[in-house]
Amino acid sequence: MKTSKLSIIGISALLALGGCAATPMGPTVQVMPDPNKPFPVFQQDQTQCENYAQSQVAGQADAANQQAVGVGVLTTVVGAAIGGAIGGGQGAGAGAALGAGVGVANAAGTQPNAQMTIQQRYDNAYSQCMYSRGNQVPGMYR
Repeated sequence: MKTSKLSIIGISALLALGGCAATPMGPTVQVMPDPNKPFPVFQQDQTQCENYAQSQVAGQADAANQQAVGVGVLTTVVGAAIGGAIGGGQGAGAGAALGAGVGVANAAGTQPNAQMTIQQRYDNAYSQCMYSRGNQVPGMYR
């Protein structure tokens, strides 16, 4: 009974942590309209380019989260197996808890990197789109 409770607690903690990566809410790059472009046209460009960038990163946050949860479940199972082999029933519970802890630590270390990569891809797609529409993007020159 203790083994299953510890495993459930460990997996629940990992699932709560697994929601760290999220789809970007918007760009983190500053883009300015061309001096001759009316602002309403620039706003249309922004909307269209945000939608384009969103389509370029669709599903990546979910994939990163699923990978983190998968690693956590795997480390919990491996920990339970090793603990069970070494210390019997009580060892399995301790091993599962240790495995879950390792999974949580792994997810905590990888999720911020996954989030940063998704944001960078979003920003790149947004910048390319805005530049192609004649807007001023820092670092991109005609």
